[in-house]
Amino acid sequence: MNSNPVDNPTFAITTPLYYVNGLPHIGSAYTTIAADVVARFYRLMGHPVLMITGTDEHGQKIQRTAAERGVMPQAHCDEFAAGFVRLWELLNIDCDRFIRTTAPRHNTIVNEFFQRVWDQGDIYQGQQQGWYCVSCEEFKEERDLLPDQRCPIHTNKSVEWRDESNYFFKLSKYQDQLEQLYAERPDFIQPEARRNEVLSFVKRGLQDFSISRINLDWGFPVPVDADHTLYVWFDALLGYITALQDPDEAPSLDQAIARWWPINIHLIGKDILRFHAVYWPAMLMSAGLPVPDRVYGHGFLTKDGQKMGKSQGNTLDPVELVKKYGADAVRYYFMREIEFGKDGDFNETRFINLLNADLANDLGNLLNRTLKMAARYCGDRVPEIDAEIFGDDHPLRAIGVSLGQTVSAAYGHLAFSQACAAVLALVQASNKFVDDQAPWSLFKQGKQAETEAVLYAVLESVRQAAYLLSPIIPGVSNQIYAQLGLTADFNDKAIGQGLNYSDHVAWGYLPPGQPLGVAAPVFQRLELPELVPSS
Repeated sequence: MNSNPVDNPTFAITTPLYYVNGLPHIGSAYTTIAADVVARFYRLMGHPVLMITGTDEHGQKIQRTAAERGVMPQAHCDEFAAGFVRLWELLNIDCDRFIRTTAPRHNTIVNEFFQRVWDQGDIYQGQQQGWYCVSCEEFKEERDLLPDQRCPIHTNKSVEWRDESNYFFKLSKYQDQLEQLYAERPDFIQPEARRNEVLSFVKRGLQDFSISRINLDWGFPVPVDADHTLYVWFDALLGYITALQDPDEAPSLDQAIARWWPINIHLIGKDILRFHAVYWPAMLMSAGLPVPDRVYGHGFLTKDGQKMGKSQGNTLDPVELVKKYGADAVRYYFMREIEFGKDGDFNETRFINLLNADLANDLGNLLNRTLKMAARYCGDRVPEIDAEIFGDDHPLRAIGVSLGQTVSAAYGHLAFSQACAAVLALVQASNKFVDDQAPWSLFKQGKQAETEAVLYAVLESVRQAAYLLSPIIPGVSNQIYAQLGLTADFNDKAIGQGLNYSDHVAWGYLPPGQPLGVAAPVFQRLELPELVPSS
């Protein structure tokens, strides 16, 4: 049992709170899969884990979108927030907290936080002039705009000129403290490319930013001036804190930060890096709260090498993708194929070829044929072999003894593709080992001990691979463990209390003589879609 809380400190990870101006897209699915994989990995190690996701539901963009659809803003938010919940269920993402920023308890936390910052003297009223992107809900500096006053992120949208009275947060006051934070904690912003972007932005000199809007009904009123509505980003970032409390508890800022704060990892897309790596830590400093451990900004996704968009007609519907291929397939492709932190691409042919190669052929077929041999040669049981007989030079044990450490380090650094590659190296070595050793031939020669040694080494390697890949493909891993006669549910949030991590992560755990389950394909081969001939 992994029960010592000192050895297993709490671990909290967040996705962005997704804006509900539309249904979830593949980019938000990508971030949330990654967060779920990290959360599952820490649960596997026995840590108490809190995974937070949710929806950001205030702001002018929501108000306008709802009006265009002829519905009230709250009805619009309810409909689209439900779409996110449905997708996470389809993807086998089991978050611990789903926070909606329209929740009344969130308003309580926002007001308490605002009061702390107000008492610090860090909020004042002034005049805001500038170019405003409604899609970003952000004022833009003129030097960052594209021709024709278009937003550099929403490149087909022109910004709007604003000249209005706003309340401001004294971001400039925290210039030195932020630079000190980045210097003292170089891992605070990851990966390195994102850190360099932030350092460059901050070096140019920080300007105070507006935290309120006028002529906007959809949002929380500014506590000291009901004629103003709190800016959506000031409100949304605080959702991370609101989500820390059990929904049944009375909302309180002090209560919310009592156990899980500071957050270990904020996982975000690189387009919202500035809010999380500059504005957010400065706000927390003002309120007297510790800043998070890490902000990780991953890259963007393209499809067939092209930027996705409705105007291009090449959007990728995550719901349809999961329904067509299954949750494990989608989870595995995005974690294996793309180096996390860099931009990545989805291509259906590559998707199918990768999954067939790694999961159907290398892993699934290896288990299937080895189990069938064990059924014939070992009476449907794990061979009666003590793992201690395998020397350091054994080709599979040599990989397996250090594999747990390698893969654990990769998960810790969010290097998911490296974790998959390391595990697949053992699987591929196991396939080669079976072919080279030819246990069917050894058995015919009456070499029972040698046959059993080969089969044990391969079955154990498949077990270790399944355990280490379980944060990514829990469904496949569950099937593998069941066919090996092991009891485990990798979807159980208490998995780390049921399975001892140090035992299962190591090579050589598989109990000798254990009855085996029935061999069956753990991953069905995928078929390439038929090309429709052009007329």
